[in-house]
Amino acid sequence: MKKLRITVEGKAYDVTVEVLDDTAAAAAAAPVSRPVTSSISAPVSSPAQAAPAAPAGDGVVPSPLSGKVVAVAAAPGKTVAKGDELVTIEAMKMNTFVYAPFDGVIEQVLVANGDGVEEGQGLCKIKAG
Repeated sequence: MKKLRITVEGKAYDVTVEVLDDTAAAAAAAPVSRPVTSSISAPVSSPAQAAPAAPAGDGVVPSPLSGKVVAVAAAPGKTVAKGDELVTIEAMKMNTFVYAPFDGVIEQVLVANGDGVEEGQGLCKIKAG
């Protein structure tokens, strides 16, 4: 194991790198033309706590990606048409809009503003109509 300090944009990170074999150590001493990855031991802020995942089922609209819910347009009892906006998810400072996949009525909203969501997690349940 080697301990290194790496500075990125003026912020120093202490990292520990595991040397797997002698050839890797020799290769590390030579200039490398490919990117090198390591685990950073500096504290990292975590996103909002993820909402409990709803079981995928009939009429459940899944999240297309992991991120944070920033807007919920869906409401229980609301009639929606295919293509109506249901939820907005922010990931990597970009908003992704989730639309109704078919016409129906919102039975249940499974997330709220500020919730963290995982890819495939249910956002709301629509009853076809």
